Amino acid sequence: MGFRSKLNHGSSRIPRSPPYFYPFVCILAFLSLAALFFLKVSDFAYQTKTVAGHNLKPTPWHLFEPKILDEGTSYSRATKILQCQYFQCHSNAYPIPPLLDPSKLTSCPEFFRWIHHDLEPWAQSRISFDHLMEAKDYAAFRVIIVGGRLFIDMYYACVQSRVMFTVWGLLQLLKRYPGMVPDVDLMFDCMDKPAINKTEHNSRPLPLFRYCTTKEHFDIPFPDWSFWGWPEVNIGPWDTEFRDIKKGSHSKRWSEKWPYAYWKGNPDVASPLRSELLQCNDTKEWRAQILRQDWGEEARAGYMQSKLSNQCKHRYKIYAEGYAWSVSLKYIVSCGSLTLLITPQYEDFFSRGLFPTKNYWPVIPFDLCQNIKNAVDWGNAHPSEAEAMGQAGQDFMDSLNMGRVYDYMYHLITEYAKLLDFKPLAPPSAQEVCAESLLCFAEPKLRQFLEQSATSLSPSPPCAVPNKDGKILSRWKKLKEKVSNDIMRQT
Repeated sequence: MGFRSKLNHGSSRIPRSPPYFYPFVCILAFLSLAALFFLKVSDFAYQTKTVAGHNLKPTPWHLFEPKILDEGTSYSRATKILQCQYFQCHSNAYPIPPLLDPSKLTSCPEFFRWIHHDLEPWAQSRISFDHLMEAKDYAAFRVIIVGGRLFIDMYYACVQSRVMFTVWGLLQLLKRYPGMVPDVDLMFDCMDKPAINKTEHNSRPLPLFRYCTTKEHFDIPFPDWSFWGWPEVNIGPWDTEFRDIKKGSHSKRWSEKWPYAYWKGNPDVASPLRSELLQCNDTKEWRAQILRQDWGEEARAGYMQSKLSNQCKHRYKIYAEGYAWSVSLKYIVSCGSLTLLITPQYEDFFSRGLFPTKNYWPVIPFDLCQNIKNAVDWGNAHPSEAEAMGQAGQDFMDSLNMGRVYDYMYHLITEYAKLLDFKPLAPPSAQEVCAESLLCFAEPKLRQFLEQSATSLSPSPPCAVPNKDGKILSRWKKLKEKVSNDIMRQT
């Protein structure tokens, strides 16, 4: 009894844990695990490359100031990346091709023949997977379409919102022709200058899509982002802009328009041609009004002085390339004024369909101001012919509605897909992109522009592309060159 009593008495001296100790330990452990989980998730999010430009460096071949994404705290940024990238695209069903009315089938414009020309370098060799991977060194991103679903593998960021609007255009193509776009795997660069030079790559041309090309390059031209909108300069979707420009062009009759050549743009783009053009700003001596466009100032003023529909009050409008090709061509030709096209080095997908003395007047860049004056003087001496050319240019752009843009995309991708000698598959590094995920990433202004350019199911099949015939294009190019040379000798 005494011994047991001592034991009991001794054990009563062992300190007991506070009643809140174990819950505290559990809460601490939970918070530690939560913090660790958040760090892992954040680390994962900060390694995820997105079409909005997250975790991407600018293209090394064309450096630019990286876009600053204002998304609040690191937590909110990581949350947005994960939410938009991984929790928006839900449908895995293969889209069923619609029953389109064959009676509505029409012929494609003649410039669609250039699709065959652009893909000719691979007609015999075809395109292997290794061949495609070689082009990766020149690409900003990779496009994979499998079973009607779009996957994008990002390598570099592109300037402004080019990627967002280019990818949106591909999504709209899949929406317009569901189940009809073939499986495909291609490399795309979204900067300005072509990269696959024919001299350097003649023995093994690399397949690379971009917005323009030249006679000295293999790059495959594809419709540029601005057809769906360019929010950074307040330019809306193409169909909307063309309608407004055409309406604005009718505000004055030809005889009431200013009898001068007009250009307004940004000369500060490393363009010697545009710098020289500034010297022609004299309506008396050179018959030209040349204005500098300051986009920063214009944005602060609410874009009141840059509306394209208000820039069709002159009889002549000048097109001058910038750093490379310029998206401004389609807006200039749409005015119905006679386009004075300074001999271009670059070509986009539709410009090769324009013809000198029918849709525009060619101007050589040498002795530029004098040649602009000569063109204006000729037009003022021949007002009926000048007006007819301007109208033919506008008619050409009228025929290039978004339906035709989608048709060009469809046929180019379809013909390209036929050249692949491997089965397209999305790599683990590629992410599926759908309309919901892209809109999730978009800032409010971008989202508004994107939604304005959304398309719907086409009521008719894609236009019928002309058959491959290199002789027709060869004759076209020779005639175009001859007419341009004749005009240049005359003026």
